[in-house]
Amino acid sequence: MFIAYIVLAVLLSFLLVFSGRGMLVKDKGIVETLTRLGVPSGWYTTLALLKFAGALGLLIGIVHRPLGIAAAGGVVLFFLGAVVSHLRVKDVKGVPVPAVLALVSAAPLVLGIATL
Repeated sequence: MFIAYIVLAVLLSFLLVFSGRGMLVKDKGIVETLTRLGVPSGWYTTLALLKFAGALGLLIGIVHRPLGIAAAGGVVLFFLGAVVSHLRVKDVKGVPVPAVLALVSAAPLVLGIATL
């Protein structure tokens, strides 16, 4: 299970960094989605930094499991917040991606706890 945690933590970290980078450089697709959700442009950097922190926490969790567990929990909450944001503006078509990412983020959380 520890190897599965490592693989998922690395893959999820890559995804978080890639997505956070898109927010920082104001990728057109990401900005359109965030605007549709009513997210103020001043929040983009904060949201990107939260993703970077989650990625870093997951990677550090490989050697210090409690931090990885906390980071995975934070990432799950981040994506659940994204699901709620989509539902709040009745953007049902936008719900599957953050919902799947929340589920994927739950895997390192469960594996981290199981291998503690």
